[in-house]
Amino acid sequence: MILHRITANFRRQDWTAVAIELAVVVVGVFLGVQASNWNEDRETNQKAAVFTERLKSDLREEAWGYAMQVGYFNQVLANAKSAADALTGKTQLTDEALLIAAYRATQFNGNTRRRATYDELTSTGEMGLIRDAALRDLAMRVYTDPVIEQITKDGQQSEYRKEFRMVLPYDIQLALADKCGDQVVPVGDYDGITHVLAYSCTTGLSTATIEAADTILRKDPRIVMLLQLRIADIGTDLANLTVYYASTIGEPLRRLAKEKP
Repeated sequence: MILHRITANFRRQDWTAVAIELAVVVVGVFLGVQASNWNEDRETNQKAAVFTERLKSDLREEAWGYAMQVGYFNQVLANAKSAADALTGKTQLTDEALLIAAYRATQFNGNTRRRATYDELTSTGEMGLIRDAALRDLAMRVYTDPVIEQITKDGQQSEYRKEFRMVLPYDIQLALADKCGDQVVPVGDYDGITHVLAYSCTTGLSTATIEAADTILRKDPRIVMLLQLRIADIGTDLANLTVYYASTIGEPLRRLAKEKP
């Protein structure tokens, strides 16, 4: 319709009308492009806001997991030191307390990672939707640096854990796991972290069974050496979490966790 009018005005050499019609076309195209761009920007901003909140939510859970690893392995380390000191005669523990400490020194914990949002953003090439550079950097460090998995890996592959599991009868180990194993702590419960392993328990085993188990540990020439290795490995992993990565991962996660979701 507009093209027909422009053609008619052109034939009549009505240049004013032609100019007006062309101006209408140009303005219409401009407004259409602007509206399209506005809608696209609005959709992008909405998408960015959703992904940013999702990523923050995931990282808040990672913050708890980071704190869980630090608190949990400090408890494992304390038990390892207690067992080593008792076995070497440095301190005294009851037979049951020694067995419990020696068992708890074998434990490790691995948190379920919350990385779905990060993986989606990186796989689709849309990490740029996260406009907060500090948040992007934190996510990259949390999900790509191996330090968080390393402490769990060291626990899984611990030679002390293997030795303990091989030399003690399975029924003793089952009783220890049932009565003195890890307590379940809901994600986000920071207070509960302190009680995952640091709680009083009794094995329910007979005195004779406990004495026999301790005798096995005391007579095993590798137990003390492997306990010392376990202590050194945990100490290194905890130093990484609490010192070397404190400023780049630990502290930023703690600050984010304190923000209201």
